[in-house]
Amino acid sequence: MPYEPSTVWQYDVPTTGSTHLPPDAGYGKALTNQGYGFEVAVADLIDNSIDAGADKIVVHFLRDASRILTLLIIDNGHGMDDAGLDAAMTVGRRRQYDEHSLGMYGTGLKAASLSHASSLTVVSRTKRSRAAGRRLTAEGIEDGFRCDTVDPVYAQELVDRYDGIIEWHGTVVRWDRVRSFETVAQGQSDKYLSNAISRLENHLGLYLHRFLQRGLNLDIAVWDVSTGDGTLGEEVDHIAVEPLDPFGYKVPGKAGYPRKFTAPVEGVGEIRLSAHIWPAKSKLAGFRQIGSLSERQGFYFYRHDRLVQAGGWNGLRNPEGHLTLARVAVDLPAHQNSVLSLDVKKEKITVTPAFTLGVESAVDSSGSTFHSYLSDAETAYRDGTKRTEIARKPVTPPGKGLDPKIKRVIKEELPEKAGEEPVAITWSTLPAGRFFDLDRENNAILLNRSFREDFNDGRRGGANDAPMMKTLLYLLLEDCFGLGRWERTRQDRIEYWNTILIAAARAKRERREHAVL
Repeated sequence: MPYEPSTVWQYDVPTTGSTHLPPDAGYGKALTNQGYGFEVAVADLIDNSIDAGADKIVVHFLRDASRILTLLIIDNGHGMDDAGLDAAMTVGRRRQYDEHSLGMYGTGLKAASLSHASSLTVVSRTKRSRAAGRRLTAEGIEDGFRCDTVDPVYAQELVDRYDGIIEWHGTVVRWDRVRSFETVAQGQSDKYLSNAISRLENHLGLYLHRFLQRGLNLDIAVWDVSTGDGTLGEEVDHIAVEPLDPFGYKVPGKAGYPRKFTAPVEGVGEIRLSAHIWPAKSKLAGFRQIGSLSERQGFYFYRHDRLVQAGGWNGLRNPEGHLTLARVAVDLPAHQNSVLSLDVKKEKITVTPAFTLGVESAVDSSGSTFHSYLSDAETAYRDGTKRTEIARKPVTPPGKGLDPKIKRVIKEELPEKAGEEPVAITWSTLPAGRFFDLDRENNAILLNRSFREDFNDGRRGGANDAPMMKTLLYLLLEDCFGLGRWERTRQDRIEYWNTILIAAARAKRERREHAVL
């Protein structure tokens, strides 16, 4: 039908044809500037591993003596063949998701990776296909979205290196030329990596806590490729990510909680709200170690058990100090709707007024309103602040070499000295008459590696081995760091502790050798 001026205000704009307009290579710059934080980007890739059925995932940092080189994420999911790899690396291609998938938009792998690395490599194999790989680089995108095929020999070698994780099937995602790694100043790699791993551990422990509680094995490992046997190198740190449950208290802050409220939301239907009140002054990691208490009050939205927003009232009200104990779990409805929208990075929910109006009208099974819940949370906070506690002496925080589970308990039980670098515990070459030494300049407790096997039942042990012995030494020695003048009495204490511990270590060795005989 020819266009008639009188129809200019009609709802459907008339057209006369169409053409396909593929993305220009300049879109690559937009792809690499999606605003992904480092931890958010890694979490997005782990979502892909979970969707692939993986129950074992390792985030693997490779470094040498002075630099951080590469990041890899390895999983034992069902893997991809050549066609699957081509589809996964196609920019703008949206795959089919099942009703429980964590993926949504089909851009996470490329956008999350290229936001941080100039080169993304994916190597994978299935039960029925050989190892294969693809590489996407910033230069390749500018060259008409060119994707390189990885040499199949290298692909097989990479899979074989991780045979403790990938057995019959699995995937390796590799980031090279990571921009934040390349900007680390000379001599600052250890500090940067320690901080990056701590933030990553907390983020993954929080946002994937339901999966971790159900048995997902998620580790963070660091290998120094300049040492060891020349292939993977030597493991210098290893952390098993533990769940950080934002609702993991043992006793609620008010009897009768949590309570279930039902909110009638126009355009969605009924939404269930699980309203919790934390106990005041809780020291548990799920309360204290997941960020600012004011920011962590409010709604915790989950999509298919994956946390996608950790706190915030979404326009219902502003954060307030007397509501820091209030947290509300909301499982998003399975069907798509126009009321609750998840951003592409999967860290924030945008809501329309229909949601907040529904929450305002929410009631529980007894007819109590959501406002009564907020009032209870305020009362619990005010009552809790009246109670006094014995002030514990702050400590220098524990660092690398101590099992993360122990570090978490220490942080829950003891306040940290502000501005102090964590104390690392490492095995080192020391004289025969020294069980330990202090490197106060680098905040490290050095252990005589000649005794290492004795504390690991004859085995080599990992980066976080001998937890009991290391914990006791940390508790004894943490106050030796961050001091000004070094007193003679303190040095004398170090000397006689060494003498006594050397005797104890030799006695342990004799017992072990006798048991073997």
